[in-house]
Amino acid sequence: MGGLEKRRYERGAATNYITRNKARKKLQLSLADFRRLCILKGVYPHEPKHKKKVNKGSTAPRTFYLMKDIKFLLHEPIVNKFREYKVFVRKLRKAFGKAEWNTVDRLKDNKPVYKLDHIVKERYPTFIDALRDLDDALSMCFLFATFPRTGKCHVQTIQLCRRLSVEFMNFVIASRLLRKVFLSIKGVYYQAEILGQPITWIVPYTFAHDHPTDVDYRVMATFTEFFTTLLGFVNFRLYQTLNLLYPPKLEEKPEERQMTKDDEEIYAMDSESYVEKLAALGASLARTVSSNEDEDDPDEFPQEGENAELIGERQKEQQVLEKQKKLFEGLKFFLNREVPRESLAFVIRCFGGMVSWDKSLCIGANYPVTDEAITHQIVDRPSLGQQFVNRYYIQPQWVFDSVNCKGLLPVEDYFQGVTLPPHLSPFVEEKDGDYVPPEKLKLLAMQRGENAYENESESEEEDEKDQEESDEKDEDETEEEGDDDMDETEKEDEERLKNLEAQKVKRKKLNVKVTTGTVKMENKAQAHEREKAEEKRLAIMMMKKREKYLYKKIMFGKRRKVRETNKLAAKRKVHDDMVKAEKKKSKKIKSQ
Repeated sequence: MGGLEKRRYERGAATNYITRNKARKKLQLSLADFRRLCILKGVYPHEPKHKKKVNKGSTAPRTFYLMKDIKFLLHEPIVNKFREYKVFVRKLRKAFGKAEWNTVDRLKDNKPVYKLDHIVKERYPTFIDALRDLDDALSMCFLFATFPRTGKCHVQTIQLCRRLSVEFMNFVIASRLLRKVFLSIKGVYYQAEILGQPITWIVPYTFAHDHPTDVDYRVMATFTEFFTTLLGFVNFRLYQTLNLLYPPKLEEKPEERQMTKDDEEIYAMDSESYVEKLAALGASLARTVSSNEDEDDPDEFPQEGENAELIGERQKEQQVLEKQKKLFEGLKFFLNREVPRESLAFVIRCFGGMVSWDKSLCIGANYPVTDEAITHQIVDRPSLGQQFVNRYYIQPQWVFDSVNCKGLLPVEDYFQGVTLPPHLSPFVEEKDGDYVPPEKLKLLAMQRGENAYENESESEEEDEKDQEESDEKDEDETEEEGDDDMDETEKEDEERLKNLEAQKVKRKKLNVKVTTGTVKMENKAQAHEREKAEEKRLAIMMMKKREKYLYKKIMFGKRRKVRETNKLAAKRKVHDDMVKAEKKKSKKIKSQ
């Protein structure tokens, strides 16, 4: 029969993919511009299922893209801007070589510029979609905001990232949407809940930055270019939801204006001092409409098929959330020079507290260290020269642990110079069977309303009593050891007499009698467990081979989890025993 000849690699998977070089030639772009375009448009390479078929029988390593993605890029207007920029660079280089300075100025004035607004709208059709993808944007902007002004990155990009990150932090403070904080080796992790979407980002510590040589900053700068555009859109929309002015403006009171006017003139110019004061996170933002704090709560109507229990649980969660938002209300904090000012000011302001610092440290200090209304002074040094009686001197970890615990923790464990308790991550949620450290159990008990510290003191007293009893037993045993050496001969004589009596008993005849039996009651619980175990064994026997393999894998994972939890519990027990032994030694030394 006749028909068209079937040629290989002209249908199916081979036509759905295209190599990077072919895609680049199709778009007529250099490798750098092609990579930049793919990052901006969100197009990424794909690994085909049958790589040899797609590669037309070859096994050489190649990067593949979907053909429909490359066709989608053909109609992108930014591609023309890339070509115009190439022409601009060529003309500028030529004008520099000929020393035609008028042409150079004219070309710089007409430099081709492109915008990414349409790409943001294209990739995120709704505002919720943009919020869901905000984690990476925030982390990248906060990272670039800490970069030094070197030749690795443009100064304008660093300044833009700093401005956008400060605007976002001021919004979180005004809306009190921060939920979790964690201090890690990489930096400080924050989590805020905006319009029901949890957003997590990381802020690096403000240390001296050293640019690594194995990082391509051009790729990072391309991502940052898109993320700054996205964050600008999001900030504008978020400020509108709270009736805040955008760009943000500080709410100035006449008293504060007179007090800080002289300091700002000494500090910097008007424009710079205003930006720095906004970045200090110490003042509230101006609103387009004055907010009424005593607003009535909206009525809640149950949805169809919703139980009263679910409504009650939701109301309890809402009450806990409202209580957490007012965690530091009525408290006045003062930050010493050695503590991280920005992160502490951000967290304290997010939960309703007032915060200040030394005016020589940063602009925007609200009150001096001598203010008698200060309730907590945050320090990170072993001793202070001048101390006030009417305030607590605590270490910075108390603020972050109180936020994660959703309540004010006792300050005794966080006093100046005291060894701090472990800083637990709020992002770890233990499941059934997981190892839970005792500090986490204590915090959970506090959240339930139990007084965990009293229980801990009682358990410590019981441990001390047990130790004293064990010490007394050890002393008695050492006294008895001397008596045992004296009585060894007597014990040998007793053993000989016992052996002789046993031999006499064996020679005598045993009197065997038949007695009536007694009815034994069967334990129903044990019988039920035996039946269950037998049913389970039979069910495993009747499984198919594949199902049995999966079941064994699941059971192996469970057993491994149990082994890990037991291992962690044993490690913790060894650690606690060592701590108790050290305390016991120190007590003995003190008593002597």
